[in-house]
Amino acid sequence: MQLFNHPLTIAIHDTARVCVFATSLICMAQRGSRAPVGGDEGVLSFPSPLAPDKGATALDLVYQAADVFRDMEKHARETEARAQSLCASAIERLRLAEGRAEAAERAQRELTVTTQRKLQDACRALEQAQCCIEAQKDKLTAVELRAEVAEAEARQAKEALALVEEAIRKRLLCANPHADGRLAAVA
Repeated sequence: MQLFNHPLTIAIHDTARVCVFATSLICMAQRGSRAPVGGDEGVLSFPSPLAPDKGATALDLVYQAADVFRDMEKHARETEARAQSLCASAIERLRLAEGRAEAAERAQRELTVTTQRKLQDACRALEQAQCCIEAQKDKLTAVELRAEVAEAEARQAKEALALVEEAIRKRLLCANPHADGRLAAVA
């Protein structure tokens, strides 16, 4: 508030000087004297009025002083109104900027939370995928082992079958010489 009153204080101070000046002019006009030339107070010298009506001159000076005072008050009010308008505008802009900053911070927090949640979901999915891959590897290894065992068993069965066939041929051929042609046809 002191900032708003500063121009008004200057205006009142200047107005007080004008009033003192006008009062001294009125007094001089009533006495018919002139203001001193080059006085210490910075008062200018005015020639004595040519008009014989000194009261009218004094009254005119009072009106002029009142006009100056009104103009100074008007200027002070306008200056204060402009200052208040500028402050209100600055406060509104500050309020809007704070709102935007809060909205940006809120959006950043939401984005951070969303990103963390998605990252956690991705980590869980990766862990599950790795577990599935390990389980599939284990199953594949077991299938490969069973296949090797089955191949070994198949080889053994083939070898055993070949031995059985050989044994059957030898016994049948030795017992029946004509069966050789039939066995060859069957084989």
